[in-house]
Amino acid sequence: MSQLKIYNTLAREKQVFVPMEAGKVGMYVCGMTVYDYCHVGHARMMMAFDVIYRWLMASGYDVKYVRNITDIDDKIIKRAVENGETLSSLVTRFTNYMDEDTQALGILPPNVVPRATEYVPQMLSIIEKLEEKGLAYKSEDGDVNYAVRGFEGYGKLSGKSLDDLRAGERVDVNTGKRDPLDFVLWKAAKESEPLEAKWDSKWGRGRPGWHIECSAMSCATLGERFDIHGGGQDLQFPHHENEIAQSEGAFGGTMVNYWIHNGFVRVDNEKMSKSLGNFFTIRDVLKKYDAEVVRFFILRAHYRSPLNYSDVHIDDAKGALTRLYTALADFDLGSEALDVDWNEEHAVRFREAMDDDFNTPLAVAELFDLASEANRTKSLATARQLKALAGVLGLLQRAPQDYLRGGGGTEAGEGGLDEVRIAGLIAERAAAKKARNFADADRIRTELTAAGIILEDKPDGTTNWRRA
Repeated sequence: MSQLKIYNTLAREKQVFVPMEAGKVGMYVCGMTVYDYCHVGHARMMMAFDVIYRWLMASGYDVKYVRNITDIDDKIIKRAVENGETLSSLVTRFTNYMDEDTQALGILPPNVVPRATEYVPQMLSIIEKLEEKGLAYKSEDGDVNYAVRGFEGYGKLSGKSLDDLRAGERVDVNTGKRDPLDFVLWKAAKESEPLEAKWDSKWGRGRPGWHIECSAMSCATLGERFDIHGGGQDLQFPHHENEIAQSEGAFGGTMVNYWIHNGFVRVDNEKMSKSLGNFFTIRDVLKKYDAEVVRFFILRAHYRSPLNYSDVHIDDAKGALTRLYTALADFDLGSEALDVDWNEEHAVRFREAMDDDFNTPLAVAELFDLASEANRTKSLATARQLKALAGVLGLLQRAPQDYLRGGGGTEAGEGGLDEVRIAGLIAERAAAKKARNFADADRIRTELTAAGIILEDKPDGTTNWRRA
């Protein structure tokens, strides 16, 4: 049996996964800052760790999966003020939108979803510990900053040298800081900011910096040391680097055993981001494509690889997913989840792929091999194995005809033909063929084809259909 290996960003290599406690895994993932709609880059991050979560559970682990919500932040305050609404109203609305998007994409909810504003006392406690150890200081402007050069291990996650980091590139130059590389732990309150954004502390009224939030939430939910910490590649520096400095500076020892980072989504060779204005929100994409098509599109790439977003690539994923569902269309598989036969050869290779740093492209290749076998042999056992294995990745769990007749996208029905009309035309075509009126039969097929309806005549004389 293969052993799970994970690419550990900290070690810069794949390592055999050994949890701190046998059979149990603690995993913390940096979640959304909820002030706007989630885009495809966010979907990619949440999907990456959804697959990791699913595979750990499929491997028999009892997983405690924590994914936080940042509900206090400069961008949140700015957007709420611009909208003339409270922070809590803005945060609640976009948290609900995020939950709708993730549910549509089949992303399982984490076990724990801490909100930053619920953990301000824990943040203040950590800052106080850092101050006692000489790693935090209050500046003249009222902010409390982390003294980066006081932490010997700074840069070990990102591989960056302090001497190579120039002020102004990655950090804000602030005259209140002793060193331009220092970062804020506690921001002094501003008169212009809403009351919701202010908490009392020994250093005066203010609010937490972004980095301290995750140190506090991860420690409170998983402990001072835990197995896996994840997030997007863009968080490796400075966010995760600063988390290590805070947590290890306050508590000593090692914060996390395995650091996992997913790759970017790219559009025209640039990272998808709100700042560049080249982003596509999840809900806009789902107006055009079936959610499972989008999920499949993301899973076809390895989580650490760049993912190139385009309609061409999603259309290709749609066609590929259609082939998998077509392989199941002639079987009665019921609606229940099926158990995987892990001794079967495709499942053995599937496990080997997933145990090799969650290699979904190779795992998906086994699904296509099973689909080909199901088409060739018409074996119910093969079809059941295909559905069961796909279910590990959150795929192929719908009735095949529901997917195929939905066309893999919400725009599929724009030809104006509903299922009743399609069935009527198919019946008319069958009658025309029986009467040997082949011109009418061909005309009806052409009409259906023009409306995006593909017909498949079966040997028993019946006709199946699906949307293109």
